[in-house]
Amino acid sequence: MFTGIDEVDWASLRHAYGSAEDVPGWLRALASADTAERATALDGMFGAVHHEGRVYDSTLACVPFLFALAAREEVPDRGCIVELLVSIGGEGVGGAEGVGGPKGRERAAHSGSGGGGASAEGSGARGNPRSAKAPRTAEAPGIVRNAENPRDGGTPRTAQDPGTSDGSERDRRAREAVCAGAGVFAALVGDPDPAVRRAAAGALVRFLEEPPQVLALLRQRLRAEREGCVLLALTEALGLFAHRYPAHADGALDLLAEQSAPPYAPGLRLAALGQLALRAPGRLPADLVPAAVQLLQQRSAQRLRRQEQAGTDTLVRRIRRLRPSDEQGAMLLRTLHSALGDRVDDRVALLTGQLTSPDPVDRCNAVWMSAGLFRGWRGAYDGPVRLLGAQLGSEQDRLRDAAVSVLAELFALAAPAADDLHALVAARPDLWTHRWERSSPTLGGPLKALARTGDPRAVPPLAQLLAGPSAPVGLGCEVAHLGRAAAPLAPAVRHRLGRVPLDSPTAARLAAPLLTAVRAVRDRHAVPELLRLLSGAPDGLGARDAVVGQVIETLAELGAAAEAAPLLRGLLRTRHAVTAAGALWSADGDAGAVLPVLLRELAQPDPLVRASAARQLAGLGPAARGALPELRRLAGAGPLRERVPAACALWRIAGDPDPVLPVFRYAWTADPRTRAPIARCLATMGPAAAPLHDLLVTELTDPRRHTAQQGAYGHRDIPDDEELLWMCRGVLAGL
Repeated sequence: MFTGIDEVDWASLRHAYGSAEDVPGWLRALASADTAERATALDGMFGAVHHEGRVYDSTLACVPFLFALAAREEVPDRGCIVELLVSIGGEGVGGAEGVGGPKGRERAAHSGSGGGGASAEGSGARGNPRSAKAPRTAEAPGIVRNAENPRDGGTPRTAQDPGTSDGSERDRRAREAVCAGAGVFAALVGDPDPAVRRAAAGALVRFLEEPPQVLALLRQRLRAEREGCVLLALTEALGLFAHRYPAHADGALDLLAEQSAPPYAPGLRLAALGQLALRAPGRLPADLVPAAVQLLQQRSAQRLRRQEQAGTDTLVRRIRRLRPSDEQGAMLLRTLHSALGDRVDDRVALLTGQLTSPDPVDRCNAVWMSAGLFRGWRGAYDGPVRLLGAQLGSEQDRLRDAAVSVLAELFALAAPAADDLHALVAARPDLWTHRWERSSPTLGGPLKALARTGDPRAVPPLAQLLAGPSAPVGLGCEVAHLGRAAAPLAPAVRHRLGRVPLDSPTAARLAAPLLTAVRAVRDRHAVPELLRLLSGAPDGLGARDAVVGQVIETLAELGAAAEAAPLLRGLLRTRHAVTAAGALWSADGDAGAVLPVLLRELAQPDPLVRASAARQLAGLGPAARGALPELRRLAGAGPLRERVPAACALWRIAGDPDPVLPVFRYAWTADPRTRAPIARCLATMGPAAAPLHDLLVTELTDPRRHTAQQGAYGHRDIPDDEELLWMCRGVLAGL
């Protein structure tokens, strides 16, 4: 296995943490009979030699030895070695062509029934395939400690980062090296170890570039295989084969169609349906969703029977009963949801079947999958939201907490579940707050979700918290969602704002949420507390400087800027000049005092400052005509987030749509994040906005949320998108 390993000058090679002289030891340890030694070695390989999916010169040198290890039946844990080879070759397990497909795939909102991490729709990058399958030590692979010894701390050396052209060349050479040894994968698909067969199935498709031979091997293995986990891997491999080799896809699709029907097991049939949905939707049965729901229920019944028939009641089995999970089932349904893509009605029907399953594990998986649907796609969600609300009465904390977490992201869309949220809030005051270890309390999920729906029934418990000695710091932000219904809370909010210690380093953190609440309830009586926060301006603000802009905007919103005029004038030479000038204009309408300030800020090198100045100039209207030349220049070129405010200001000042609408049309398509401010401006234009009618109609008919991004999501993505739709309808109504 290790012939020639000592002839490699490992010390001259590098990995993520420096010299690769420790790599031969890891390679030898992969063949050790000691489980802990193997696990440590594999962590070293993933954490240093193949850190975060990168390829180093030491990675390339390891490939022949890894193939030799994978081919020896006496070596334990060879499935992990095959997965490492797959990742080195350029396609991490579950990555670019794993569960989903080349594009338009959707990962789970949270990983299966665990609900641990959210993921947005879109493809994954090359990464560590050990997360679900490999034996683990206490440290996650890739989390390492020492520049010379990855188990003792430290950070990767960026000089070795193969994200450069050299790295691209190493990636190419790595793929060539794995392809050159792909004949080993052909032998391993029939290996005695099921974990090896499972890993080898996808590797065979990815690296053995002989389509007829690959398809024949997959067909042969399907006929002989009896292990469920391997059959699922073979099914996924068939889908991948159909994608990679369209000219040979029919044979693979025929096998998938065969597997999707009786007498195959429900789980395998679900997997086959998911791959058909991804690769050949035309070959799906007409009753896809009802069939999938029935198969899910059959599979769950089989799984529960197996659990009941299990032997000795071990500690591990007791723990699994306390935290039941079914990641394999979650993966099958995630694949199907991903394949259905923008078929929102079908996905809602599928979720409905999942959320009404008698198995709470299926329902928990469905809750997390619903998050991905809600975040990424627009639709009529009252039905599934009510079903999420029904989970709040579950005796299983994980299911209840998952439903609360998803409902809290929906804001007003969670209204159909408001009765269930209120029932939970009323029955469980202990859930009103959540205290993290060594941290201040935060607002509990059920009460937060209820407040975000705008339901006034959230007011009494919020009032109790505000009256207590340790109200959650961020409570004011949630109070704001209640709008005028939160008026009874105004005195308590005002009282807390008045108790913010002015000289404390935490002043801004404590004040910011309360300011949000004051503004939302329009509490004019809070003006003294607001002025108190500005005391000492401009030089003696300390930590409060971080919320000065918010204080000024709140004063202006309450029509109280005149009472702060002396303080505001003192801020005209600070970084708050733009906000202060806008507030002064709202107080006395004296363009002569504020226009020079805004023109000065419009010429600043910081594009954020220029964009803010443009927004304030828009508020001046025709009184800001002196800014038109510079605004025209800014609207004509530069970052879109600067051009759009400049164009809005042009409209508000000059009333001429001709230089404005082309900027809006371009920005709407080029950067979806500009759509909300554009729609806000269009709402003021009336019939002059008619040339952009097509953009508005297209937006309202697009099933995809404008906030949906690959690999990321924000907690306000859903309400921000719903607000855009509301504004688009308003603009169209005014044309």
